[in-house]
Order: sequence, then structure tokens, then C-alpha cells
Amino acid sequence: MEVKKSPKANLENKKMFYRELGLIIALGVILCAFEWSTSEKTESVIQQEEAAPVEVEQIPVTTEAPPPPPEAPKVPVLSDMIEVVDDDIVVDTDLFISLEDEADLGVEIMDYVAEVAEEVIEEAPIPYTLVEEKPSFNGGDANEFTKWVFQNMVYPDVARENGISGRVTLQFTIETDGSLTNIRVLRGVDPSLDQEAIRVVSMSPKWTPGKQRDKAVRVTYNFPIYFQLRN
Repeated sequence: MEVKKSPKANLENKKMFYRELGLIIALGVILCAFEWSTSEKTESVIQQEEAAPVEVEQIPVTTEAPPPPPEAPKVPVLSDMIEVVDDDIVVDTDLFISLEDEADLGVEIMDYVAEVAEEVIEEAPIPYTLVEEKPSFNGGDANEFTKWVFQNMVYPDVARENGISGRVTLQFTIETDGSLTNIRVLRGVDPSLDQEAIRVVSMSPKWTPGKQRDKAVRVTYNFPIYFQLRN
């Protein structure tokens, strides 16, 4: 015989409902348990805090004594009494050397004299036109020196080939011993002619020096040399 159930009487349809209801009840119980435990813990902590007395540490007040003032320096006491003590020290006169016996010692005492280096003052040369007694060459005047220069002068080949000519003006100093120094070109024409003029003048024999107040002096002299080509 086949048994037939109505859909309302079938419990399978309510299975999910009862499962969800059980889960809800279980969650509610768990939440109540947590709330109950935390409330008990907070109450116990509050009771312990209320029961523990608070101790206040008392720090004793201490005062330091000030340091004692520094002692004043003691003033030495001077005595008005002077005690005279006999001098019993014997001086050995043999330890001293007498200057009277210097001849026996072989020592000659001389006065110190500072050596003073003689300062040589070089007088500035006087121009040829201003000197009282003019210097001379070989017993003659300046023309005698001009003749000597032209006798010893050699016309440079470079200047001759290029047709260079002109006047070279030299300046030199006639020293107190008659020698010529400080030979230089005041006005040149060409390097070859300038060098030849210096070479010839440098070979000059000694002059008779010029004089100022009967004293030999240094004299500067400007000397022109003419270089001229001949056809």
C-alpha cells in the first residue's frame, strides 16, 4: 500500500529553516558569553584599583652650608734688628789674573777698531760741451778721432749690395783713464751699419781724459759716423 504525505507535513522542506535558527541561537549564546566575561574583568580591575592605596614619596629638604671665606694672606713681620755676621771667607788671590802681569802672559790687549768699508762714489759723466777741459784723441781734437775711424772702418757687404747708406750716431763715455765705455747707438740706419760703427769705436785707443777744475772726470760724447757709397 503506497503511503502519501502532504507537502505541508514533509519535514525536508523545513530543514534549512531549523538549521539557520540553530546557528542564530548559537551565535547569540557566544555573544552573551563574551559580554559577560569582559564585564566581570572590568569590574574586578576597577575594584583592585580602588583598593590599592597610592603612596606619595616624600623627599627631605636639604640645605648646603656656604663655603668658608678664603684666608687673608699673612703679612710678613719685618724685624728692626739687623744682625752683623763676621765674614770668615778667605779669598784666594792666586785665582785672579792681574793686568799688570800681561807681559808675562804674552797677551796683547788692543783697542777695538771697527772696519769701515770705503764707499766708492761714482760721479755722473759730464757732457762733452760742458766740461772745462775737453778730452782729446792722439793729441788732437775730435776731427783726429774721425780720421782714425774712417781709416779702420769696413763698409758692410750687405749694405753695399743693397745700396744702404746714412749717418749712425753713437754715444760713449770717456773714462778718467781714457778708455771708452757704454758705447750705444742713439740713431741707427741699418743693423749692419750700426754694428760696424760700434765695432770700430770699441777698438779705439785710449784718449786723454777731460778735466774739471784740474781733475780728471768722466765725459759723455756723441759721435756721428757717415756711411756713404761711392760710384
